[in-house]
Amino acid sequence: MAGGGDGLRDLAAACERHGFFQVVNHGVDPKLLAEAYRCCDAFYARPIDEKRRAQRRPGENYGYAGSFVGRFNSRLPWKETMSFNCSAAPENSRMVVDYFVAVLGEEYRHMGEVYQKYCDEMTRLALDVTDVLATCLGLGRGALRGFFEGDNSVMRLNNYPPCPQPHLTLGTGPHHDPTSLTLLHQDEVGGLQVFTGGAWRAVRPRSDAFVVNIGDTFAALTNGRHISCLHRAVVNGRAARRSLTFFLNPQLDRPVVPPPELLAVNGRPRAYPDFTWREFLEFTQKQYRSDASTLDAFVAWMRRAEAVEGAMEDGQNKNQVICKN
Repeated sequence: MAGGGDGLRDLAAACERHGFFQVVNHGVDPKLLAEAYRCCDAFYARPIDEKRRAQRRPGENYGYAGSFVGRFNSRLPWKETMSFNCSAAPENSRMVVDYFVAVLGEEYRHMGEVYQKYCDEMTRLALDVTDVLATCLGLGRGALRGFFEGDNSVMRLNNYPPCPQPHLTLGTGPHHDPTSLTLLHQDEVGGLQVFTGGAWRAVRPRSDAFVVNIGDTFAALTNGRHISCLHRAVVNGRAARRSLTFFLNPQLDRPVVPPPELLAVNGRPRAYPDFTWREFLEFTQKQYRSDASTLDAFVAWMRRAEAVEGAMEDGQNKNQVICKN
């Protein structure tokens, strides 16, 4: 992965216009990628009761979730997902393996080993991407790496079964990822669409490329210079579709504050208030399902909460004055 002057200008324009691009020459071993898909297929071929050992619980962002139902509705995603946390922190070097074995059993150790290696590669590639994006922003190469030190990232295996009436539903509805950067590899069936130029446009599958989406948290980190990508996934009436999705996230309690250099450019005002990834994540898990307005809804929710808290403090101060008098 590299880019000259013209390439960087094109990339910067893409990040500022629609928040989407593709990466080739990424150094990810095709054999690892093939094995990741083989394990994905093996997992989804298992009986439903076995997959439900890892059932995702309300308010959590990891585990198995089966939204694939016998009803057709644009608000009911036609897919299965298996999500798990990963981190490049040294103490978490076996995090993925341990999760698969603990939740699904010893027979899943190989699958855990495969996805541990895959997550390590995705973290390496995602951080390389942040170096290029930092350059696009006029920052020093590596200026954004520290923000993701001790990351709290997520890996997701997506399975979109063939749908008898694909025109009546979606694999995933229109949304912005609340995360920082999304690295996605889709199989040859395709189905990813990005909204740009006033229309939905299909992203042609490339076996040698990873799709990179800018997420809401990264948009806030850049003070709105790079925008979050609006995208969706459509289903297929004849073939199953699979994709491998890695979400790069900072530590849960790391404040999302733009580098000073991005605030000093032309006196650019703050686009978003300070928040932590934990606050935003909990909002999307407990308050608001991710859609095309997640970050705006989160900011409005924060301001309402602050207003209520301020009113309560004013009331307490008035009561204290009355008591003293």
